[in-house]
This record gives sequence, C-alpha cells and structure tokens, in this order.
Amino acid sequence: MEHADPIIAILGIGTAVPEFRIDQADTAHRLAEALRDSPDSARWAKRIFKQCGVETRYTCEPNLLESAESCRYFPRSTSQDAPSTRDRMQTYKRESVPLSLDAAHKALLDGNIKTSDITHLFTVSCTGQFLPGLDTVLANKLGLAADVNRTPLNFLGCAAGLKAISLSRQVLLGNPSAKVLIVCVELCTLHIQPSSQREALFAASFFGDGASACIIGAPGPDHKDVFQLDNGRSVLLPDCADEMVWEVGNYGFDLYLSPNIPKLIASLIPAEVEHLLDGKPNPELWAIHPGGRGIVDSIQSLFKLTDEQTRPSRTVLRDYGNVSSATLLFVLNEMKQELKSKGSGPANGIALAFGPGLTAELIPITYLPAVISQEQLIGHVRA
Repeated sequence: MEHADPIIAILGIGTAVPEFRIDQADTAHRLAEALRDSPDSARWAKRIFKQCGVETRYTCEPNLLESAESCRYFPRSTSQDAPSTRDRMQTYKRESVPLSLDAAHKALLDGNIKTSDITHLFTVSCTGQFLPGLDTVLANKLGLAADVNRTPLNFLGCAAGLKAISLSRQVLLGNPSAKVLIVCVELCTLHIQPSSQREALFAASFFGDGASACIIGAPGPDHKDVFQLDNGRSVLLPDCADEMVWEVGNYGFDLYLSPNIPKLIASLIPAEVEHLLDGKPNPELWAIHPGGRGIVDSIQSLFKLTDEQTRPSRTVLRDYGNVSSATLLFVLNEMKQELKSKGSGPANGIALAFGPGLTAELIPITYLPAVISQEQLIGHVRA
C-alpha cells in the first residue's frame, strides 16, 4: 500500500498595517505639486497613480502624508533634505517589530496555537535589515523557546513569502510534529525616492507597508478553514535577470521594474503551471501575488479566469497596494474570509508569486472548511 504524505496546512493567518493610510488620489495630487517644474513627469505620475489598481495603502512614515513642500520623500531640486539610507533603516528597525508582533499574535490566535508549540521561525523581509535580527527580537518578545529553529529570509523580494511557505512544508515532511511560524514584514514606502525619474515614480505608485504571518503545521480535528499545501515548485525563469532589480542606494533602496514583466510572465508561466498541475485541470482558486495590475490581468487572461477568481488579489491591491513578500498572505486571508462567508466546501487552488531573478514560486493549495481524513482528501483531489 502506497504511503500518503501527511496533511500539512496553513493553520492560521494574521495581517497588520501601520496607522497611517495613504489615499492614492490625494498622493497623486501632492506629487504633481512637487513635480510642477517637470510637467511631463507630473502628467505621467498622475496617469500611473490612477491606472495601477491601488486606491489606498498604508505607511509607517507620517511625513508621507504632509504637503509637497514638507514631504522629504517627494521630488525636489535637491536631495540634501531627503532621508538617507541610514535614516530609513533606523525607521525600519523601530517600526517593523510592533507590526510583526501584531501579525504574529493574530496568526497564533487564528490557528489556535500556543507560542510554546512553535518549533521553527521564518522571518521574511527585503525592505530593511538590522542585527541582532528580527528573528531574535521576535523570538524574545513572543516568548518562543531559546532553541527555536530560526531562519531569516532576507532580500529575496516579493516571492519570499511563498518561498517560506514551501520551505515550511519541507520542514513538516521531515518532522510532522513541528509548528512553523512565518512572519513577513515590509516597509516599502520608506524607499520612495526624491526623484522625478519614471522608474522612481512608478515604484512610488503602488507599494505599501504591512506585515503578515501564518502558522504551518499538521491540522488537528479542531482546526477549521485551513489551506492544505501540496508539493510546490520554485523556478528561475530564463533571461530575465535584469527585469526586476533591487539595490541599496544612498537614499533608500533603488527599484527597477521592467514594463515587460507581465508579458514575460504570460509567455513563461504556462509551462510552469502545467508542470505543477501534472495533468490535473486548472484549479478553482487562484491566489495571485498582485505585483501590479498588469500581472493579475495577464494571468487572468492567460488562464481564462473569472473576475470572482481574481477578486482576492485585486481587492488586496486596491486596499493595501503591493506589500512585497507579505502580500500573498493578505491574499490568502482575503480568500479565506470569502470562502468562509459563502460556506464553501473543499476547493482546489494554486498560489503564485514572482520576484527578482525572475523567480516564480508556485504551490498547489486546497481549502478545507474542516479537517478531513487523508483518504477523503485523496478522493476529493482525484475527483
């Protein structure tokens, strides 16, 4: 008799955002004021802010809500007053910890997991670093065991949250009693550049701040509304290394996103999805990392998805923007709330995220409103 892998699932999810909300229309207006000496850039900024699919975002930096004359992050004739990378990293160190703790506590509560049960901790971020790191700070403040297995995943970009989920599943395959806490925190708005260049304005148009967390483990009979995880796939897409670049600059981290990314994903990702599904029909649920409206548009068109299937990704993009590695768990949480409210039964799905490289992370998921036996799950998947 063939031995079946144990059910490994996302048992609980938590999300958190800073207190300061950025209104997209207001920010576009203030940015246009800052660009009044560069009318071409001002017109382009207004257009991209309107078209990127974002209505609100959140920031840990209250200065970003001030007038164009008072905002140190907006374009100006000189960068002397703009925050240095050191200034931004000090803000990151101060603001990332409480956000991370908030998301982690919510995930533990949602999954009905005690801190004493946590055996592994993955911390994920690409928008800041400090040592001793976020992993040590969270372990101490959450009261995790001194020998908890800590793994920081730093500077891997938007796909890193899903990478951490896939790695956690591998941990559980070798140690079924493990409980893994993943915490992703990204303060993207700290890296808004005082520049009128189109690359800087594009990056400033849709990134937001926030944290997300989840618990990966073997579900018990009391667990409800979990996402069962299957074997994932991580692939480096060919000839795309220069399409997404994230480097340390003097005034924060410098981001370049190629306008070709949606087209490249459309041309390269079908083969990867086909490989992942291995002959199974396209799934019902699609948790797409909304790295931009163009990416969601491309995948929806490519796989002939309905608006309902892309709604969780578009809702997160609209309400929070792109929160880099933390975004995918925002999408899964939105999806879970929708499925719960509809009283959905088990449903097969797929989660996808993309990062520098270009890296594609993909993993099959199955929504389980209640934990069912391995035999029932296998029968559902085959059906």
